[in-house]
Amino acid sequence: MPESLPPGGTVLTADELEARWVDAWRPEQVAERLDGVGTSWCVAAGWALDLFRGEQSRPHGDLEIAVPAAGFPEIQNRFPEYVFDAVGSGRVWPEAGADVLAATHQTWLRDPASGQFLFDVFREPHEGGTWICRRDEKLRLPYGAITERTQDGVPYLVPELVLLFKAKAQRPKDQADFEGVLPLLGRARRDALRGWLELIHPGHPWLAELAG
Repeated sequence: MPESLPPGGTVLTADELEARWVDAWRPEQVAERLDGVGTSWCVAAGWALDLFRGEQSRPHGDLEIAVPAAGFPEIQNRFPEYVFDAVGSGRVWPEAGADVLAATHQTWLRDPASGQFLFDVFREPHEGGTWICRRDEKLRLPYGAITERTQDGVPYLVPELVLLFKAKAQRPKDQADFEGVLPLLGRARRDALRGWLELIHPGHPWLAELAG
């Protein structure tokens, strides 16, 4: 993401955010609306880990999906009755224009009638069908290699990439997610995550556990 953001934007308190995310959608609701869409997309973050597990392990305060940045307009067109707000550095730009969208990577779908946020879209860097990690552009993978699907066909980001993104903050829920999913990861997934952590977060405490 660029170092500077456009002026403006609204800062929401933690309480305001919690209140406005109480009606967040579940993965299957988004999947129903995006059925048949041409661009790649997948559920990301905590929900992706639960789709990998095959069950919900904890409450989720929101729902995130990831799409290639160039494919965002196609996603946007599937929700004509709602609006998308750009988000960055703790600020929200309602119905953001092209300049703000270009300077941010998160976009929250909002119900204009209630003001409730329903899900979050990560607009990811890419080159054609190649996904580029926004933390380090040296990490590049074909879109077909970063997603898997549930039995019901809901696409989700592979767990090793979800954990790579969770490694930066190491919040209690991120640590709990790592500990809960680690026993389900085979050697190939562990090795991939270990290699990416060594590239992006060298010295990370998860590396020792992944080596076992």
